[in-house]
Amino acid sequence: PRSPANSKVKPSDFDYLKVIGTGSFGKVLLARHRKQGGYYAVKALDKQTIIKRNEQRHVMVERSVLLKGLKHPFLVGLHFSFQTPKTLYFVLDFANGGELFYHLQREGSFPEPRAAFYAAEIAAALGYLHSLSIVYRDLKPENVLLDSEGHVMLTDFGLCKEGVAVGGITHTFCGTPEYLAPEVLLGQPYSLAVDWWGLGAVLFEMLSGLPPFYSRSRLEMLENILYSPLRLPSGLSEGAHSLLKGLLERNISKRLGQGLDILKEHQFFASINWDDLIARKVRPPFIPKVVRINQKMVRNVISTRARLVLIVLSFSRPVLVMCATSSSAFSLWSYCRLQKCSAPIRNSQSELRGRS
Repeated sequence: PRSPANSKVKPSDFDYLKVIGTGSFGKVLLARHRKQGGYYAVKALDKQTIIKRNEQRHVMVERSVLLKGLKHPFLVGLHFSFQTPKTLYFVLDFANGGELFYHLQREGSFPEPRAAFYAAEIAAALGYLHSLSIVYRDLKPENVLLDSEGHVMLTDFGLCKEGVAVGGITHTFCGTPEYLAPEVLLGQPYSLAVDWWGLGAVLFEMLSGLPPFYSRSRLEMLENILYSPLRLPSGLSEGAHSLLKGLLERNISKRLGQGLDILKEHQFFASINWDDLIARKVRPPFIPKVVRINQKMVRNVISTRARLVLIVLSFSRPVLVMCATSSSAFSLWSYCRLQKCSAPIRNSQSELRGRS
């Protein structure tokens, strides 16, 4: 059982084995609880950097969402939360199968059955968040992890918005450029439906290798999202085409996925038994090759606790802030975190998409 708000927990309760991610605000460390055992991903965020970048609100939203004690098989959960004068710590589930983005880079695209499996698990996670009146707002392959068995674990709740019930709306402009819904780009009030657009964008990328409406020019890509017709990848089934059209529908009232139950009935998911899926009884189509943590590694770290080995598979979170000055002219500012990968980048996607 998780006990997220445990003031008795402190940094020295853990042995820190490796740095598994770096970002603008701190690091993600693989750690082992010294007394209880068990391995965790410890997100250590530097308070001064957060204040300098004026990101307190996003960090506190993430903490608030995690402290709800999210209990879903496809969401990363919080076990402990504590702080020191300089650092905030979130002790999270450790998903060691790598980011979906990493696997997509290596393979270029996925066959339909594999893409359908991931899309179904992501949809189930989004449906659960929506049932708690939370809109996720930042769905992208970098925020979808795989566990050691190959199941999805959605992570990074910094751009979530609480209190958005079914039928409710919100206004904040945020997200990642490639996956922004048109209504967000236009500065219009938007609803939980933005997450179903995001699911469509991620599914499109899984099936084709690039997001929909992609262009090397950021401005052109944003205009494509607003005005260009959807060009569906060739060679896909009728069900895949139908689902992509339904999710990537600009008219919100016609967009598929107004509720998870409607999505479950779509022909693209005909092979999915949703009860078995939620119970994790459906065997994943791909089992990640993971490095097993052994006691020798732990002993070595305990004897040299001051040294941390930097191993970053892939960790990025592009952030976009934009102001619309007219229907076709935008002023934008963005920054991207350094993208590192332990495998060659297929077709230089990282460079093409501006993620490096």
